[in-house]
Amino acid sequence: MADVLINMKKQPMFLSLLIRSIILAFCFAHAVAELERFEHPPKADGSLSTLVIGDWGRRGTHNQSQVALQMGIIGEKVDVDFIISTGDNFYDSGLTDVNDPAFDESFTQIYTAQSLQKQWYSVLGNHDYRGNAMAQLSPILTHRDTRWLCLRSFIVNSEMADFFFIDTTPFQEKYFTNPEDHTYDWREILPRKHYLSNLLRDVDLALRESGAKWKIVVGHHTIRSIGLHGDTIELVAQLLPILEANDVDLYINGHDHCLEHISSTDSPLQFLTSGGGSKAWRGERNTDESIFYYDGQGFMSLEIGENGIDIKFYDIGGNVIHKWSRDKSFYSFM
Repeated sequence: MADVLINMKKQPMFLSLLIRSIILAFCFAHAVAELERFEHPPKADGSLSTLVIGDWGRRGTHNQSQVALQMGIIGEKVDVDFIISTGDNFYDSGLTDVNDPAFDESFTQIYTAQSLQKQWYSVLGNHDYRGNAMAQLSPILTHRDTRWLCLRSFIVNSEMADFFFIDTTPFQEKYFTNPEDHTYDWREILPRKHYLSNLLRDVDLALRESGAKWKIVVGHHTIRSIGLHGDTIELVAQLLPILEANDVDLYINGHDHCLEHISSTDSPLQFLTSGGGSKAWRGERNTDESIFYYDGQGFMSLEIGENGIDIKFYDIGGNVIHKWSRDKSFYSFM
């Protein structure tokens, strides 16, 4: 009887220890969580070609179809391996659900060239968060069009180059404190401080562990820009120091509906805006600090080879309107 009483007295302590162990195990598992990774092998010679488009989904209007046409032509010339979307994939307010016809009308039926039947890696923009953000992340869309892959944050490993895709919309304070007439889909984001802290930690860790020759970060929002939206102060304060500390080569974004190239004055980092996928010509320009600024529609190509990296911007006619190259021993403007 005494033994039974002793065991009964020990049960509360045992349960307490068990609960603590479960909580610690959960916290540890969350602490070591990593960004999801995808392998995308380069060509047989080790080279890699991508196209970059942003701020595009308008059912073919505002010259979206014309930009898509030129993307198909250039995609064939450079033998493109995959396409990057910098967000604001569907206007004006993302998708309503996984059955929204806008997915077909703004994506599948627009980017029809054979060269564009490759993998698309996409991030969400602020307009995407104004709709059903979870719909764009759903594998159901991948079943509808196998090219489509959209996640909040993830990594694409391609041997000599690593691409780090980052969910930048939750960084902007105004979307939470002053959303105006918009409603944002913050499912899986709240509590925001916790979400951002984990994301920054995971990005920093992934960049530090990367052994790739080229480190390229993709997000929707600008870090540096002379366009309508200008610099995103939250990213300048929180993300930029991580990129500079980890020797990131390129930060590629959309958000400003233009084509733009700014060179960092503090590091080799280049800021590249490809947000001219459809509606543009806003007539806004804050300063003259950029290397290149074009307030019109277009897109960007990125070619990575053994000896370096080549970047080109194209207008709606497929004309090269800016180009830039670098290797690891020097870089040059052209």
